[in-house]
Amino acid sequence: MPVLASFVCGLIFGAGLLISGMTDPQKVLGFLDLFGAWDATLAFVMAGAVAVAATGFAIARRRTAPAFSAHFLWPDRNDIDAPLVGGAVLFGIGWGLAGICPGPALVNLAGLSLPIVVFVVAMLAGMIGQNLFGKNLWRRRTPAPRTEDHPLPSRADG
Repeated sequence: MPVLASFVCGLIFGAGLLISGMTDPQKVLGFLDLFGAWDATLAFVMAGAVAVAATGFAIARRRTAPAFSAHFLWPDRNDIDAPLVGGAVLFGIGWGLAGICPGPALVNLAGLSLPIVVFVVAMLAGMIGQNLFGKNLWRRRTPAPRTEDHPLPSRADG
């Protein structure tokens, strides 16, 4: 059932991107062109998405259990670290240069245009590279937490 729920959510997301025109890189680049022919469409799409997501989270927080899972999977981290900032910067640069991000790229993949196929292949290569090399690179550069900051539980703690 979780796979079906994920598939339906993906279809709704993709349909929303198509209906709003956010699969068109020129629309996105028009939003980013503040001093030219600025197009505010993306701002309205983002505001609508935030409203829908906020409503969904508010409803989910009131529930005792999720509909399609054994337990909730809420994020357990809220820190801002180098990999998060670096990833956000790379995402923003790529989005600004290409006018496309992963969601619309996957929707546009159905058209099999060469630039979109190249974008998706590069995106997948980046994901694979991060999984193979990136995690270890950041682990080596980030100092391990001191034990006095995060003490191990003793036998007396249970």
